[in-house]
Amino acid sequence: MPVITFANTKGGAGKTTAALILAQELARTGARITILDCDPQHWITHWHEISVSVPNVQVISYVSMANIQTHITENRANTDYFIIDLAGARNTLMATAIGMSDHVMIPIQGCAMDAKGGAQVLELLGYLKEKAGISIAHSVVLTRVNSLVTTRALQVVKTLLSQRNVPVLNTPIIERAAFRDIFDCGGTLQTMDPERVSNLDKARENARAFGDEVRHLVPLRATTSARRAA
Repeated sequence: MPVITFANTKGGAGKTTAALILAQELARTGARITILDCDPQHWITHWHEISVSVPNVQVISYVSMANIQTHITENRANTDYFIIDLAGARNTLMATAIGMSDHVMIPIQGCAMDAKGGAQVLELLGYLKEKAGISIAHSVVLTRVNSLVTTRALQVVKTLLSQRNVPVLNTPIIERAAFRDIFDCGGTLQTMDPERVSNLDKARENARAFGDEVRHLVPLRATTSARRAA
C-alpha cells in the first residue's frame, strides 16, 4: 500500500485538485483509497461529505503529527493506496508525511512563487537523503496548465526542470471546469453531467492519463512505508 504525498509549501498550487483527481482515478480502476486530508481548508473532506457515494474512497480529516502514523497503521489492511494532501505550508507535519512516503508529488503551476514552494520540498527531500539516508522518489506535476499552451512550451518547462535533475510527469493537469466544479458538486468525473460541464470528456481523458502514469510510477507492491513500519 504505497503512500503518495502531495506537497508544496505555497497554497494554490493545484495540490488538492491533483490529489483528488488521482484518488478518483485509482479508485475507478478498483484500488481502495484512503485520503489523509491534512489541509486546514479541508476541501477534500467537504467534497466527500457532499458526495452521495464514492466507491473505494474513504477520507480521514483532522490529521496531525500525533495521529498520522496511527491512521496509516489502522487502515493498512483495507487500503491499496494512501494519498496525503498536505497544507500549503512548511511545517513538521509536512516533514513527517514526506518521510513516510513512497512517492512525493510536487504540484507547480509554472509561476515563480509555486517554483519556490516546490524548491523547498525538494530541499527537504535532499536533506532527508543526505542526513538520514532516506531516499524518496518524487516528481513535479505541472498543474492548471492552460489548454491553449503548446506542447513545445510545456516541453521547455520540462527541459528546464530536468536540467536541474528534477523529474517531471509527462502528463500535466489541464485547467478544466470539471476539476473546479467537482468540489462544489461532489461525486466523480464519471458521475458529472456532460450537458452541464464543458469539455468533461477532455477532463476525464486528462485524469485517466494522469492516473495511468502515476500507477506506472508507483505500482502496488511491497512499499517503503510498509518496510519502515515493520
